[in-house]
Amino acid sequence: MNKVFIAVLLATALSAIEGTIVATAIPSITADLSGVELISWIYSAYLLAAAIATILFGKLADIFGRKRMIIIGLSIFILGSLLAGLAQSMIMLIIFRAIQGFGAGSILPITLTIVGEIFKTEKRRAKGQGYISMVWGVSGVVGPLIGGYLVDSLSWHYIFLLNVPFGLGSLFLLLKYYKENHQQTKHTIDYRGAVLFSISTVAFLLAIIEGSNSGEWFATLNLICYVITIVGLMLFIRTEMIAKEPIIPLTLFKNRRLNIVNALTFMFMSITIAVTVYIPIYGQSVLGHSATKAGLLITPLSFMWTVSAIIVGNLVGRIANKIIIQCGTLFLVIGTVMLTFLQVDSTSLYVCLSTGILGMGMGLIAPLIIITVQASAKPNEIGISIGLNSFTNTFSQAVGAAIFGVLFNIMTSQQMKDLDKGEIQLTGSFDESIFSQVEISKLVTIISEGTSVVYIGAAVFAVIAFILAAMLQRKNQKTV
Repeated sequence: MNKVFIAVLLATALSAIEGTIVATAIPSITADLSGVELISWIYSAYLLAAAIATILFGKLADIFGRKRMIIIGLSIFILGSLLAGLAQSMIMLIIFRAIQGFGAGSILPITLTIVGEIFKTEKRRAKGQGYISMVWGVSGVVGPLIGGYLVDSLSWHYIFLLNVPFGLGSLFLLLKYYKENHQQTKHTIDYRGAVLFSISTVAFLLAIIEGSNSGEWFATLNLICYVITIVGLMLFIRTEMIAKEPIIPLTLFKNRRLNIVNALTFMFMSITIAVTVYIPIYGQSVLGHSATKAGLLITPLSFMWTVSAIIVGNLVGRIANKIIIQCGTLFLVIGTVMLTFLQVDSTSLYVCLSTGILGMGMGLIAPLIIITVQASAKPNEIGISIGLNSFTNTFSQAVGAAIFGVLFNIMTSQQMKDLDKGEIQLTGSFDESIFSQVEISKLVTIISEGTSVVYIGAAVFAVIAFILAAMLQRKNQKTV
């Protein structure tokens, strides 16, 4: 069992670290492969494929068993990593990143289900989920460091090739030591529902990503995507209502607790995006830090996430899970409210304290989210329930980034255009031969105010999360 858990942690680490390690390689990738205009698709292709995979593999794991599907998903991830490491053009890299993302999307829901399967008691399960959550927290710090070292010492190819030997190690441990008690029965796979869901999701996320990147939310391509999303969703619902074994049972949405947990996941993961995207911008453009030092401002979030995730394992059984989750959401409210007061003269210490408080809240929430999902779902729907929650996790990152991007642009874009200095890079390197001291001071103020508004939005999300946590159970229900 310990060896299986090691394999699960290793697979999770590979999937988690892939979200942060690529950022450090982007300059080298564009210098080598060109195609600067396609940079966003290095992330978007991975995100779109991962979002689809979380649902599909969650359902397929319920049908064909966890072991078979995690082996297939991990194999796809390893293949995608190998191909991405060997890519010779930007188009090739984007395609291979999609393959890699599809494999990575399968890893999260199935590994979370396996943890719930191999740890029988709630207390041990909480510790297991705490370690999984810790892996995600550590990856936020370790990813950029490893990526920077590999790019500086070898080349960007190795940030992808590194996954291959570790992925094969995890695959070997799962093949040899994971003994699953799965009874094979005849099933009907909802292919039509899977296709409609995939098309609708890709169309919507594509519109969100393109709108966020270009600022043109109602461009022709986006309007087409919106229509495809609406029509596809209507057909999907109709299909699921009559399907013998729907890819997403609509009865899941009648489960009040699952709905609350998924909404809570959406809120706190959207807040995570607000921090990881805009704190580095604030650090560089307002505080004048280098990219590396600005990135370190969110290190307290990862560190405290890790610490509090470990603490959760010791609190379960002593304190009601609902209370722990509520405490976590309270920390989210405190942290985001503190960030709304960011100003031009705020200190790095203040920023670190704020992100640390947020990390503490996230570490308290994340492990118990999955435990609550497992406790709320029917035994034959645990895989798809976790898959739906994992999909919400990924989906919230795209939507959250778009929402906060709109808030930031509303506060900054027109004022920056009024300076009439062309496209302004948010790196803090404002050339004094182009900008006067007065203009630089105004720019810093504009960016500071834009960041503050982003965190006003994040604070609203945090308050909603707190309310959702309070709704997790009725008074006459058994403690979560």
